[in-house]
Amino acid sequence: MLPLRVILTYAEKQLASGPHPERARWDAELLLYHALGRDRAWLLAHTNHGIEVKQGERYDALLARRATGEPIQYITGETEFYGLPFRVTPDVLIPRPETEHLVEKALELASNFPAPRIVDIGTGSGAIAVALAHHLPNAQIAAIDLSHSALAIARENAKCNDAAIRFLEGDLLAPVAGEHFDFVVSNPPYVPNADRASLSVEIREYEPALALFAGDDGLEVYRRLIPAAFDAIIPGGFLILEIGYGQSPAIAMLLARYGFEQIDFVPDLQGIPRVACAQRP
Repeated sequence: MLPLRVILTYAEKQLASGPHPERARWDAELLLYHALGRDRAWLLAHTNHGIEVKQGERYDALLARRATGEPIQYITGETEFYGLPFRVTPDVLIPRPETEHLVEKALELASNFPAPRIVDIGTGSGAIAVALAHHLPNAQIAAIDLSHSALAIARENAKCNDAAIRFLEGDLLAPVAGEHFDFVVSNPPYVPNADRASLSVEIREYEPALALFAGDDGLEVYRRLIPAAFDAIIPGGFLILEIGYGQSPAIAMLLARYGFEQIDFVPDLQGIPRVACAQRP
């Protein structure tokens, strides 16, 4: 029976020939924790420990999936966002650190509202809505998605994190027609179709296209969402959107065209405008 330290060395070599050799050791360890149902502290204390046959077979299967480029988060079925645990499957986008800037902006502005009414458009895994509900116990939050399967995952995540959220299936704001909100928030699809080939294999081959791509210029959803949001937001309320690289000038024009004011952009850690924020006068 081979010790874990030797098994890890073999696993690292196997993943080093995959799409992300720079992550080979880290991925090998993470998948081993998952296969064994243990954590890193246990592994460090048991490097000479052996592995059972069934555990070894499970680990081999996980490594094979990762070697093709399948995201770690889909393999393990879990990830973290804004310090909270989330279940993820190929039915939803994997929440990313960049989206935390949107949550931070929403929390900053919502602190001025005693019981903010918020709707999250294209909720996916529910990451934004759940994070907001966790930090805004007095908020009334609705979350909408076109995908029935995505909503099932979002409901699981809300339950896991004890978040009270109203989930609705439908296109953009259609399921809440006639309702009004203090905040409309969204991380919509914004990748131009032509950029598909430039994406990593993890994104291109595994994440849901419906949640990624938005026409020839990536602005297709914004053109529909921004005017619809203006009608749904009360005077003094806010629209907060995640946006793609280089899209801030076009988004600023759209927001101004449909009547929004106080248009501002929040940069990510690389200084790239990542979140658009605008107020309805």
